[in-house]
Amino acid sequence: MIARLRGILDSAGADHAVIDCNGVGYLVFCSRRTLGLMAGPREAVALHIETHVREDHIHLYGFADTAERDWFRLLTTVQGVGAKVGLAILSVLSPDQVATAIAAGDKALLARADGVGPKLAGRIASELKDKVGGIALGPAVVGLGPVAVGLTARPAETGGAAADAVSALVNLGYGRAEAFTAVARAGGKLGADATVSALIPAALRELAS
Repeated sequence: MIARLRGILDSAGADHAVIDCNGVGYLVFCSRRTLGLMAGPREAVALHIETHVREDHIHLYGFADTAERDWFRLLTTVQGVGAKVGLAILSVLSPDQVATAIAAGDKALLARADGVGPKLAGRIASELKDKVGGIALGPAVVGLGPVAVGLTARPAETGGAAADAVSALVNLGYGRAEAFTAVARAGGKLGADATVSALIPAALRELAS
């Protein structure tokens, strides 16, 4: 199996790149995010590769970093999420944003990707919410204190001040993912015993900063 490619970018399309490795051109399917991080033709490029072997083809999927590759692997374990849809999600959301959307149960954010309707977005959020902690979430979620940890574990089921604060911000018109992140940051600063009345203004300040 091919796990990594290092070579020269020969050409790129809307969803793929051709990587020249010592005279052999490898067609690699990529997210728009990964394609956007590549330099121009004839420049050096290195990609983490996920190899899919089927009866009628061998496809290579390339990623700029291991976080994106790991999310691709996890997303494609969900029924209805094939490689194409997995790349579509990672084309509109960074790995950190995918993690936050799933942790917050933000189906609308996941549904921004081509091929992801409300039903599939709900399935992704439901099936992967308990697996979010297994992948590095990045600065948007990790290290935000006890409230963040509680929300990340089961945002839809978490009771108490944090969940109430998230609901209040959503009712004010904020997206669930951004409300989740703001409350998590506020909770990390205020501590696990923070009340709703303290969390909401603190989270609003986070959103305004």
